[in-house]
Amino acid sequence: MSRVDQVLAELAPRGVRHLALSELASYSSTRVDAAKLDETTFVGVDNLVANKGGRVDANYLPNTAHLTAYECGDILLGNIRPYLKKVWRATESGGCSGDVLAIRIKEDSQDCLDSEFLYYLLSSDGFFAYNMQHAKGAKMPRGSKVAILNYRIPVPPLEVQHEIVRVLDQFTQLEAELEAELEARTRQYDYYLNEMLRFEATVRRLPIGDFAVLVRGNGMPKTDFTEMGTPAIHYGQIYTHFGTWATETKSFVAPATAARLATVEPGDIVITNTSENLEDVGKAVAWLGDATAVTGGHATVIKHDENPKFLAYYFQTQEFHSAKRKHATGTKVIDVSARGLAKIEVPLPARSEQDRLVAILDDFDALVNDLSIGLPAELAARRKQYEYYRDKLLTFKESPA
Repeated sequence: MSRVDQVLAELAPRGVRHLALSELASYSSTRVDAAKLDETTFVGVDNLVANKGGRVDANYLPNTAHLTAYECGDILLGNIRPYLKKVWRATESGGCSGDVLAIRIKEDSQDCLDSEFLYYLLSSDGFFAYNMQHAKGAKMPRGSKVAILNYRIPVPPLEVQHEIVRVLDQFTQLEAELEAELEARTRQYDYYLNEMLRFEATVRRLPIGDFAVLVRGNGMPKTDFTEMGTPAIHYGQIYTHFGTWATETKSFVAPATAARLATVEPGDIVITNTSENLEDVGKAVAWLGDATAVTGGHATVIKHDENPKFLAYYFQTQEFHSAKRKHATGTKVIDVSARGLAKIEVPLPARSEQDRLVAILDDFDALVNDLSIGLPAELAARRKQYEYYRDKLLTFKESPA
């Protein structure tokens, strides 16, 4: 029997009471002058990090004179697009924008509800699913302040809450250590990638349009996707799903739809033309599947005779990023056209040298990104373990009324 089970059996043998959040907490009703805030104490929805990542310093200050004040121990929720899971337990006092909700435990409830325990309850996937269920709006859903306060939470004895917080904190700390190590590995990988793909002036360089044929995609909204059919690479998935190369696609389209789309033969590169920022535009994936695939709008197919992985790796370098800036247009939406891409020069060492470099970079890439080995695998396993125990520890039998 775990310590939590033991204390529960002693202090709450008939179960745990469940109450609406509003019975124990409310939204902050205090205000703070914006002039008293700086980038470390102002919290806007933009500097709350998605997926329960806490907060980072703001890169802008509020444009209103007074804001909602938050205090140490308050739970701050991003109230726009609740599916982003933006939540932070305040470790200091400050002020937040109107798109951030500051939930504060009532003074007369502080002897029965621990703020760290409440943080874990309000950062659970169950809460965010509930929040999205009651959110209003389609393109920019917003959480319902009334529904959030109606959310029912378990209130076990404080001793149980403290023990659960202790256990979950240990999981969180271990995960943070693994993430820090993986981040260090990623920086190391980026360094070697750029060093290995920096070539002497004697290595031939050609504009992409001189050694490849570029085919701009068009069409293929997500409504075209089917359960089976022709493999399809959507430009958005190059940002969110694919790595340096892919042998399988996430999506498919019907053969009739595929007939009007740009084809992607094994060995071709698919590179994005459009992004919300300059850093991401021009992200590429080498298609190494057995079958012909297709792609749609906001992407260009690069057809060539080089090592496809070599090109895909090179398109990740700082050298390529610097080159693409010269051909980027737009402000809110950044575009690098197929015509612009065709003008960018790429170093092309002998094919045997390309193959050698790819073999080395594949090993580095696996250490950083392969979910089946090394740190990524351990981090994924720890997250699954954490989610399992978190859900188990935060689930209680409700006591009879």
